[in-house]
Amino acid sequence: MFTFLVRPIGCLDDPGAGDGFRGRVWRMVRPLHGCIEGKRALIQALRQEFNERFTAEAYAALRRLAEAGSQTEIQFRLAETPVFVPSALLEKMATAGAEMTLALMERAEYLRAAREAIPAGYCVAGETRHPNFLTADFALVETGAGEPEPRALEPRLVELQAFPSLYGFQTVLCEAYRRAFRLPEDLGIFLSGLTEDEYWRLLERTVLGGDAPENVVLAEVDPMHQKTLPDFLVTSRRLGIPVVNIAEIEAEGDRLLYRDGRGRRVPIHRIYNRAIADELIAKGIQLRFDWTQPLDVEWAGHPNWYFLISKFSVPWLAQDGGRWPWVPPSVFLDAFLEGDGRRRLEQAGVALPKAGGGETVYGELILKPLFSFAGKGIVFEPTQALLESIPAAERGGYLLQQRMRFVPTVETPCGPTQAEFRILYLWPDGGELTSALSLVRLGRGKMMGVDHNRNQEWVGASAAFHAKQR
Repeated sequence: MFTFLVRPIGCLDDPGAGDGFRGRVWRMVRPLHGCIEGKRALIQALRQEFNERFTAEAYAALRRLAEAGSQTEIQFRLAETPVFVPSALLEKMATAGAEMTLALMERAEYLRAAREAIPAGYCVAGETRHPNFLTADFALVETGAGEPEPRALEPRLVELQAFPSLYGFQTVLCEAYRRAFRLPEDLGIFLSGLTEDEYWRLLERTVLGGDAPENVVLAEVDPMHQKTLPDFLVTSRRLGIPVVNIAEIEAEGDRLLYRDGRGRRVPIHRIYNRAIADELIAKGIQLRFDWTQPLDVEWAGHPNWYFLISKFSVPWLAQDGGRWPWVPPSVFLDAFLEGDGRRRLEQAGVALPKAGGGETVYGELILKPLFSFAGKGIVFEPTQALLESIPAAERGGYLLQQRMRFVPTVETPCGPTQAEFRILYLWPDGGELTSALSLVRLGRGKMMGVDHNRNQEWVGASAAFHAKQR
């Protein structure tokens, strides 16, 4: 039986009287705290104070601090603002993501089907008992009747992915927000009651697994030219591990080695894998070792889990007897075109046009390839012709999901902005699945990724601040 750890992240310490930011925020929040769980009003109380104090100079300082903390230029947009959220809302997301993941892992039928969907040549030997890393992405939707009571904000799953995220850089970004905008220390960022020191110890335990840092590598495709380089560099400095190009890892029998800065061949005992399978496939990268064969190496983030806990899981969760109210109705494309998928979506309340010719538009659906990253290949409002143009043999690699219209919850000078929340979990070998940190992406378009919100302001990579434990 798998377990996971999520301790309450508590409530805001009373900072007492005063006219400073902490005191003014507390006077706004205190009447609401503990009685409007998940309401927009609590977010708005903190939002108003931040917007009134915002300056362009503080935003410029944010970027300088983030780049200084990363020791490299940041190639993606940082949002002008963090997001202030009720503790209970983050706890709800963290619990939901963990419960769904653990349920999937205890379902042999699901794991067997997911493993069969791994592309040929990418089923890696030495699969671990559980993933070391997990992310759960959530949109926010409104529930309730509205006036005179404010509507509640409820999370809805976008996707699960057993793959590392920005565990290092996100801590730098949060600190940059705190310093640039002089946010109070009472607002926290870590989950499960973790302190900053405990967070880094847990990340170190998960990545290193007890091995010497010299023999653990962070492996990525051409890492020095990835937009996630700031995260690699922060992680490398904090954990003492080298960053290497996975295509340059050498093999000697069943042993793997890398070249250090002096050209020495150093044995690799453990790989912190950041190489995304779809990039390896798209670029036709041939590794110097055969990872389908047993190797004398451990994986921190075994590559198979990228496929096993992924968008592939969403249709399975959606048809699981209503057990997961956070999951939008979803089916595989082959089931929609050739099986009972259409009927199941309609039974779940999705409005679909009557089956017609190729010009039929499914305005309430999104087409998603199962194994793509950063929103690649997603199509909104697909047509019947587009769906049928996908070869029958490939349709099992796509899902159709009810479109979720993100509620614009963050008031900004540029208008209301949508937020997508990502919960970051750590699961060390022999340990518990633990929600550890969150990150946020702000946007005003159909897609929430930073690449899809260019030439806009008050959008981009952001962070969630919550109330610390008393």
